[in-house]
Amino acid sequence: MTEQLPVGPGTTVTLHFALRLKDGEEVDSTFGKDPAVFTVGDGNLLPGFEKALFGLKSGDEKVLTISPEDGFGQHNPSNLQEVPRDQFGDDIELEKGLMLSFADAQKAELPGVVSEFDDKRVVIDFNHPLAGRDILFDVAILNVEPAQVH
Repeated sequence: MTEQLPVGPGTTVTLHFALRLKDGEEVDSTFGKDPAVFTVGDGNLLPGFEKALFGLKSGDEKVLTISPEDGFGQHNPSNLQEVPRDQFGDDIELEKGLMLSFADAQKAELPGVVSEFDDKRVVIDFNHPLAGRDILFDVAILNVEPAQVH
């Protein structure tokens, strides 16, 4: 039998994964769908998630805990922005947790979530919704192969 290649730099990995919060809420999953395929370092997976897979081989199944530092970062209070209430049209019904789309200085789309509001101001949270959370990364490695160099 040939030596199985472990996940690491220079490999392409086919896997099923699920992202869950500690309370069991599932955020994303490929189980029951097509598996995900990525090449280590291609940017499809956050580096902390990639590193957690290093050394795993085809057939391995694990539940890994990804800390905020290795996942979506810590919640950053400076990512809370206060916007005057009159910047929002009367047609927008504000509610806590409402996700809105904004444009940053480069005109790129930037999602923000209403965290609080009153008649005069609206506080928008531009942190990633999973910032500051430990993520349970449930993985099933289906295949590990050398990355194709183009």
